[in-house]
Amino acid sequence: MSLFAALRLPREILFGAGQRHVLGEVAARLGARALVCTDARLAAEPVFEEMLQHLRQAGLGVQVDSEVLPDVPRDSCAHAAERARSFAPDLVVGIGGGSCLDLAKTVALLLRHGGTPDQYYGEGKVPGPILPVIAVPTTAGTGSEVTPVAVLSDPDRTMKVGISSPHLIPSAAICDPELTLTCPPSLTAITGADALTHAIEAFTARTREATPALAQERVFVGKSAITDHFALLAIGKLARSLERAVTDGNSLEARSDVMMGALAAGAAFGTAGTAAAHAIQYPIGTITHTAHGLGVACMLPYVMAYNRPNITPELASIAREMGETGPDDASLADAAVHAVKSLFDRIGIAPDLRKLGLPEERLAWTGEQALTIGRLIDNNPRPFDAASMDRLLRAAYDGHLDLVP
Repeated sequence: MSLFAALRLPREILFGAGQRHVLGEVAARLGARALVCTDARLAAEPVFEEMLQHLRQAGLGVQVDSEVLPDVPRDSCAHAAERARSFAPDLVVGIGGGSCLDLAKTVALLLRHGGTPDQYYGEGKVPGPILPVIAVPTTAGTGSEVTPVAVLSDPDRTMKVGISSPHLIPSAAICDPELTLTCPPSLTAITGADALTHAIEAFTARTREATPALAQERVFVGKSAITDHFALLAIGKLARSLERAVTDGNSLEARSDVMMGALAAGAAFGTAGTAAAHAIQYPIGTITHTAHGLGVACMLPYVMAYNRPNITPELASIAREMGETGPDDASLADAAVHAVKSLFDRIGIAPDLRKLGLPEERLAWTGEQALTIGRLIDNNPRPFDAASMDRLLRAAYDGHLDLVP
């Protein structure tokens, strides 16, 4: 088999405690006027004002938009871009959780190319480079600081939608785990579980035929040698420290591992893509209004069990990264599924769809909608049809991990 790999990342990634202090220097290399996007809560924090001072001390003009909302409503992006036009920023800085980073990307797109967000839904619709974006995450989960994706909520559509293009990858990512020390336990658990799901779905994604056109025509190209490297790095870091970060939020070591895990997972899935757990979460999130990370993590062990016949060696590698032992790949594959389920149980992830809040009568609709999300379902290593999707969702609803088809 020929070796193939693809990877798209920011031009600069700075990781480590205190790295937020170089925000001004990094921004000054990209322009003279910075639009800073964040939410109202973070805008009131001293650490946010400290970062603004770094920008000003580096000689930048600064305009703050602190109206970022959860789940990034479509029209909020257009409003933010309109508020910024008279300021004419040279770059956009997103500081906060995944919503802040996704809005920053979308605003940078609209300021450069105009129009409305819906013009760019899907893959490959962004016509060229956007304004430079610096991403400064304050949670460890989405990986948006390194990915080509911005996810929005559209009031005219049933489910969330995404804009996917390599042009959305930030110019720089500044990842300072000190910024996550105040993240509450529940959010730490949900975002960290989201990161682990990203890593596992990227590592177990479908392998595509490595034609020269593959990475030119698709944003997400399936697993490769390089994405596997980042995915396994993420799995090891998160397996080692996610539970500790939830129970001892003051541990900078644990916080650093989890933030590195989220970053590495983003590097992996930003090229490899995710799969069925994410496809199923879109309709689940629409019905239950639960956090994205909670939904994908609830589904992940069941999806791993479903995919097991097609990815036994990969699951065995995951088990080893998580510290599991066994006599052969088959036993290790089982151990991987149960190790992930056990970790999620310990940090408070809903163990099944019933407890997540999905009504039983909506199972069929959930499966029907999930199967329409081709870019994710097609990336899954084991194919689905309507019957297999129904059986998987029934097992996940009843909490019968060992009965997954």
